Amino acid sequence: QDTMLELEMPYIDSDGVKSPYPMAFLPTFHKYRLDIPKRWKQPKRIFVCSMADLFGKWVPDEWIIKVFEACQAAPQHTYMFLTKNPDRYLDLDKKGHLPREFWYGYTATRNEDLWKFTHADECPCLKLFVSIEPMLEPMNPGFCSHVPADWVIMGAETGNRQGKVVPGKDWITEIAEECELSDIPIFMKESLREIMGDDFRQEIPEETKYG
Repeated sequence: QDTMLELEMPYIDSDGVKSPYPMAFLPTFHKYRLDIPKRWKQPKRIFVCSMADLFGKWVPDEWIIKVFEACQAAPQHTYMFLTKNPDRYLDLDKKGHLPREFWYGYTATRNEDLWKFTHADECPCLKLFVSIEPMLEPMNPGFCSHVPADWVIMGAETGNRQGKVVPGKDWITEIAEECELSDIPIFMKESLREIMGDDFRQEIPEETKYG
């Protein structure tokens, strides 16, 4: 407990400025934000905890459950979760704590990442998406037949890092063609627009068309 923090109200620094990350990388639960979705009456597509990994091994089940409860209290919205640790979904499901009405995603940047969620068939009712961002290598052919996904999101590495990987158009086209054959919507991030040109696509599943 000495390595985690729960905040009942926003943290204000000595200059009177609200700080979103008052404890840097220390896991911090901003409990005062849980009621925000209820204030938004117009349906939205909400990417929950977009700047962190809610399903990291360091996050207690209690925090995750409270976030789920806050989402369920505002059912007018569509909620999307994303993690690099997708087996946590299965762990929560076995404990009876994983709502089935949300979208659950997992991150893959290389081929080996696509096989992390190897037991997704144990949660067949989940709405799943894979986020291939940043794409660091071409994906093996046939991945749509083996990787669980109801939606594929792709994006290139951004920033000016030395050695930054720029995906080839053929990398993206091959995945797009496989998705089309498998009737899986594909969403290309803006970072791929210049690479793809007229073949740029942003498909959104009907269940998420809010906002």
